[in-house]
Amino acid sequence: MAASKAVSMTALLVICIAALYFTIQSPSFWTGPTIINEPSYIQFPAPKFTPEILLSAPRRSSAKPNPNGKLAVYTVSTYSFESHQKTSEIKVIDIASGLSSLVTNEKTASEPNWLGASAELLWLREGEKGSTELVVGNVEKAGQTHVAGTVHASISNVKLTSLGTGRIAVAFTAKSWPNGTLYNEELEPKKLSTVRLYDSTMVRHWDKYVTPQKSAIWYGKLEKTNGRWRLGPLSNALKNTRLESPIPPFGGENDYDISSTGLLFVAKDPSLNPAFNTKANLYFVPVEDFSETPSSKPRIFENEALQGAASSPVFSPDAQSAAFLQMEKNGYESDRNRVVYVPNLSSERTSSRTRLVETRTGQDGWDLSPGSVAFSPDGSMLLLVVEEKGNDILFKVDLTVSLTNSPSHPEPLTGSGALSDVRPLKVGSNELFISSTSLVDNSLYTILDPDHPADARIISSNSRDGISFGLSSEQISEIWFQGAGDYQVHALVMKPSNFSENQQYPLAYMIHGGPQSAWTNSWSTRWNPAVFAEQGYIVICPNPTGSTGYGQGFVDGITESWGGLPYDDLVKGFDYIKEQMPYVDTDNAVALGASY
Repeated sequence: MAASKAVSMTALLVICIAALYFTIQSPSFWTGPTIINEPSYIQFPAPKFTPEILLSAPRRSSAKPNPNGKLAVYTVSTYSFESHQKTSEIKVIDIASGLSSLVTNEKTASEPNWLGASAELLWLREGEKGSTELVVGNVEKAGQTHVAGTVHASISNVKLTSLGTGRIAVAFTAKSWPNGTLYNEELEPKKLSTVRLYDSTMVRHWDKYVTPQKSAIWYGKLEKTNGRWRLGPLSNALKNTRLESPIPPFGGENDYDISSTGLLFVAKDPSLNPAFNTKANLYFVPVEDFSETPSSKPRIFENEALQGAASSPVFSPDAQSAAFLQMEKNGYESDRNRVVYVPNLSSERTSSRTRLVETRTGQDGWDLSPGSVAFSPDGSMLLLVVEEKGNDILFKVDLTVSLTNSPSHPEPLTGSGALSDVRPLKVGSNELFISSTSLVDNSLYTILDPDHPADARIISSNSRDGISFGLSSEQISEIWFQGAGDYQVHALVMKPSNFSENQQYPLAYMIHGGPQSAWTNSWSTRWNPAVFAEQGYIVICPNPTGSTGYGQGFVDGITESWGGLPYDDLVKGFDYIKEQMPYVDTDNAVALGASY
């Protein structure tokens, strides 16, 4: 009788806890801060990882910490196979506890940004007839929102910077007509023909046709009066310049930056035919008053040694200098990015405008290509996100050393995984807030001190380091094998979660496209090795000749050998697997991939 009563009480307790759990998880719109110890979709035991689970798992964006380093804002989108609909949410995570609260689950809400040092956020919301509303809300005051302004076009890539108490500069990108006015597709008359007429080359890039409407950077000023923010008049920073930024078709928020002194951006050289040239330049638009049009044309910053594509422009913390990335060769999209430093944005002396940040190169040097650059919060270092041997790693470069005649060797701050974003944790601190992924975790937030990288601390893992997917980092390994020439080829390996060396498993041999790209230890909803591994395959992802992350010489090796060295590398990789990995059944193998 006592045992039966104890069982009943235990069952009742489980039911109550379950009811409380699902009550807490239910999303709502501004009903007070809903505390969620993420992830809310975790199940025990974890179900078998399938394509359905991959596609329905919540997708969390990179997070942006507020100036005091206590909160960070991010977005989450989730697809439901039951309703066949996607839900979108904006959430805030408490950095100290790792708990999250729901800000809004409005379907079209996006791109949240902190409004200065307060608890206020600004985000975008779709308006009527193709317009975009700038909405302001406070994470500490549920339900109190207002529209700061409406832009009569579709906008994106919003960036903010403080101009002092109650004043914030805002910038965004939008399609614009050749005369510099905003373009709104929904307000245009419906075309009765799909015919396009061109009288010059560069008709289409990738999957985007060239149109009269070009990407442009717009700016304005938000001012707070009587507790409400209001958006002032807007200006097109690129009007009458023949410049286009972000650079199509892949350019976005990383093609420009904003500070209290103006705008910094990269754009293709308008004097060259874009169909045959990749050369881009860095431009600076001084802005004295963000409520007025620019008083001068964009200033150009060039380095004679670099004639290729440019990317990742960033202001220094004091907004007096800048850094960006640029390739050496014009017309070669897979050239190595060099780091360029602009010591004085106000300088009119061409000879002192840019300086290469030197790193030791050669056989024992550093021959990698950064994907992005940023300043450390104190401005003494440059932070580079670099692909290296199947990982996207954060490196630091001491500016005081690299700008001398003694080139330095960039120092790695992280090891495995793939960084997607790095930001200052808070004002007055050199600590960094890092967003990343891996082959088993679709979102990870970490705090790292560049002076003590080994002491990095995890704030939040969206999948509990893969546990909610039934995955583990122990499933991931790597192999190196002899390539077609005098070099080794690297490959990532992923085994099933129930792997046993005493069994044999069919092979999924995954071939990446590009061809100058690479498989990395990162999460993907397109080609995800874990999906195949959990169906019972050994997944091997080789990075043959032409792959990135192994030095520029390895990338260049594919030139005039597209069907040669890479193919031979893949064949040798298959032979290595057959001879050296007895648990792989190469008589039951499939090669798969996309593009080239």
